[in-house]
Amino acid sequence: MESQIKSGGEINISQIWERSRLLVTDTFPEPPIVLRIGDSIIGTLGNFSASTGKAKSKKTFNISAIVASALINDKVLDYHSNFSDNKRKILYVDTEQSPFHCLKVLERVLSLAGLPLDKQPDTLEFLCLRGSDPKTRILVIEHVIENSENLGLVIIDGIRDLVYDINSPGESTHLITKLMQWTDEKQIHIHTVLHLNKGDDNTRGHLGTELNNKAETVLQVTKNEFDKNVSSVTAMHIRDKDFEPFAFTINEEGLPEKIQDYEHQRTGASKGFDYAEVSEEKHREALNLLFSASSLISYSILIEKLQSSYAEVGHVFGINKAKKLKTFLENKRMILKEDKFYRFNPEFYY
Repeated sequence: MESQIKSGGEINISQIWERSRLLVTDTFPEPPIVLRIGDSIIGTLGNFSASTGKAKSKKTFNISAIVASALINDKVLDYHSNFSDNKRKILYVDTEQSPFHCLKVLERVLSLAGLPLDKQPDTLEFLCLRGSDPKTRILVIEHVIENSENLGLVIIDGIRDLVYDINSPGESTHLITKLMQWTDEKQIHIHTVLHLNKGDDNTRGHLGTELNNKAETVLQVTKNEFDKNVSSVTAMHIRDKDFEPFAFTINEEGLPEKIQDYEHQRTGASKGFDYAEVSEEKHREALNLLFSASSLISYSILIEKLQSSYAEVGHVFGINKAKKLKTFLENKRMILKEDKFYRFNPEFYY
């Protein structure tokens, strides 16, 4: 980073240009896979992922399982970690909870990993940054990342607290750029946590939109509508093939425990057609039809054309359903937003 800055703070464009050039003769190794659910790739070095869910959905319990898995480089809950010996260090940053509650999380992680509670693991650094402002939090995290040897995994539980305004495009872009910079330059994996909106299943604010667009995987933790003691984990967005959703409950020891043979239930009654059950071929057919006249479409035209193009492939619905379908397609990265327009992403993985 410093080599790109000239004296006086001026950016050295020539060095960035030279560093950014890509040749067809270049070769690059595949990024090491460090986190899986079954056969699905959740996290690789040089990328970042996220967990999201509404308040009290047990997101932090789910994160505890991920960290415990990384600590022992083995399977915990449904997560299986595989960090090389020079990438075993973990940084856990909590921006929301008091030291008292942070200690509870740390004890939970160690218990899940089967490690003693009277000795801090050398491979785990836990920071409570509740009392700091967003700018200071970023500076502290960056300092620890740059000065930690053998760092492989960074958890940021509360990424919303790294910005002043969650709807600021400038702040959101700056923060996501930081995540990409840290993961690329230090070859680590970062997993963040962000809340969902109360009224729908969209990640919060402009930051949530940027996170969806750039993250390798976005996991969604959802409290069961009929059994509040049960939470399920699904893929809101995943670059690799989707995994079979799983569910967990909190056992008598206060630890997340997988529910075997759990039958996942839908929330609420289905009205009209369920766009989540439309086949990949039908989605692709409708979207190819929708974007046949123009590669970029505004929001108002998109909503109108969603109704007509899906009607032509056999699915008829109203404007409210069209708006929900647009959100579904965007979360699945089947359509991508560019400024004020939307475009079809034919390389989506359904």
